[in-house]
Amino acid sequence: METEGFLPISREDMEKQNIEQLDFVYVIGDAYVDHPSFGHAIISRVLQAHGFSVGIISQPDWKKDESIAVLGRPRLAFLVTSGNMDSMVNHYFVSKKRRGKDAYTPGGMAGRRPDHAAVVYSNLIRRTFKDVPIILGGIEASLRRLAHYDYWSDSYKRSILLDAGADLISYGMGEKSIVEIAEALDAGISVKDITFIRGTVYRTQDISSVYEGIVLPSFEDCKTEKSLYAKSFMRQYENTDPFQGKALIEPYPNKMFVVQNPPSEPFSMQEMDDIYDLPYVRAPHPSYEKLGGVPAMAEVKFSLISCRGCFGGCNFCALTFHQGRIVQVRSHESLLREAEWMTVQPDFRGYIHDVGGPTANFRHPSCAKQLQAGVCKNKQCLFPEPCKNLDSSHEDYINLLQKLRRLPGVKKVFIRSGVRFDYLLQEKSDRFLKEMIQYHVSGLCKVAPEHISDRVLYYMGKPKRQVYDRFVRKYEEYNKKFALRQYLVPYLMSSHPGAGLKEAVELAEYLRDTGHQPEQVQDFYPTPSTLSTVMFYTGIDPRTGEPVFITRNPREKAMQRALMQYKDPENYELVREALLRCHREDLIGFGPGCLIPPGRMGRTKRRAIKKKRREK
Repeated sequence: METEGFLPISREDMEKQNIEQLDFVYVIGDAYVDHPSFGHAIISRVLQAHGFSVGIISQPDWKKDESIAVLGRPRLAFLVTSGNMDSMVNHYFVSKKRRGKDAYTPGGMAGRRPDHAAVVYSNLIRRTFKDVPIILGGIEASLRRLAHYDYWSDSYKRSILLDAGADLISYGMGEKSIVEIAEALDAGISVKDITFIRGTVYRTQDISSVYEGIVLPSFEDCKTEKSLYAKSFMRQYENTDPFQGKALIEPYPNKMFVVQNPPSEPFSMQEMDDIYDLPYVRAPHPSYEKLGGVPAMAEVKFSLISCRGCFGGCNFCALTFHQGRIVQVRSHESLLREAEWMTVQPDFRGYIHDVGGPTANFRHPSCAKQLQAGVCKNKQCLFPEPCKNLDSSHEDYINLLQKLRRLPGVKKVFIRSGVRFDYLLQEKSDRFLKEMIQYHVSGLCKVAPEHISDRVLYYMGKPKRQVYDRFVRKYEEYNKKFALRQYLVPYLMSSHPGAGLKEAVELAEYLRDTGHQPEQVQDFYPTPSTLSTVMFYTGIDPRTGEPVFITRNPREKAMQRALMQYKDPENYELVREALLRCHREDLIGFGPGCLIPPGRMGRTKRRAIKKKRREK
């Protein structure tokens, strides 16, 4: 098995690479994939570029203590991440039913990592290596860095740093903080004294040295009074900017404090290029070939990450807390080099699957002041209306796409990571919209209006329905002009805070009128560290302190989902019940505006329809 270029995963590999003791052992919940779409690959390559040796323990058997010792004791620290996804989201649907597949595991096999993997791995390390520093990173740790609501246990939990027994959290995109941590440890500084690095969280019993720290309500008080948690979270949300953010201090019992330092500063274009130009093998470890490879690799192998950060500010999204609101980009030259590498791969068929990031058409900060003064503390760039200072130019992105299209061997360049249609509409010339429709849609264009009720959209932090309607008209107009048949696929969400049955019926009527029938629907998923999750848990909008309606009843949630697929015979009874509850009997009948026919659809009839579908 040829493993040249990969980091060591065994003692044998260490011997081949003449490594007697590793500086860092990186314990990861994903399969080992040396590609910059995987966080563990970036962090390990960045450390290697700074002269540190790193070994990988992928998906250790958490029931066996010896699984954590296969690479021996690291000289400086253990690094721990649950993987590219939160382990609980990875394992469970929003219904809390277990998923049957894991795209980040060889062969897609489920169950190869534990629930709350970062905590379990850290405790496993601590039992075996009692005095070796443990540094947590990745999205699971990043979004649980302070006290948070845990949807899966329906409980308010303390910082993951305490439950994991770890020493530090490197939160957000951790390349800068992990290098500073490594250099401090290498210089002989005790991990307990590493309290000065941006983008880190530590615990202490002495906060006298915290500069201009903001003391949040205590964990115990927030656990008792949900309104205090809503206020605490809003303080956290207002301090996610690297230029204006202050240190946050969260008190715990026994005079313990968890301190979050301000975020790391954003990367320059050159720094972004340096990260993505590191010598990645850009493949899963060859030991997985006999297991069928790693499914998550299929889409990213021929995709380009052009940007980080998002100023979209959707309330149900954790990007503000993880990547931040300041957009950082790679140069055209760096992206073209990676694209040229793709074109010489034996399995490249001429199609670049994506050129984007959290939001594909964000290729620069939203306004000129952000790289000097940061983002506005109490103001969003696009919500409720686009800011008058917004830079809506798409020229750089258009030029990049044109260069990629002209590369020898490239047949088509798709945009699949999603575009912000409200931002796109700010460009008066429509040049990007026309380019996208002509050259970069794969037949289906995915966009995310999420809902069409202005009441729900307000709680989501999304633009009003009229904005999406304007986008749809323009999209259809240009498709007609270019004689193309390319359809919009809107992502829609049920049961978000603020959404009741009335709003769900409104959405069903919209689907009826537009003729769109979604094949899949998504319930709101309360993941840690989003404004929407805080609304769900507390029943309070942290932005205003006002109460917000929450759908908690499983039957009502099922009715909201069913209304989005009202034509499915399996949903008949749920749709009928919802319409009767809302006194919308006018939507039951045979008229052109009705959603379902009158009368009850018996089980036998439903089975017959289902059987006919299977036969088709």
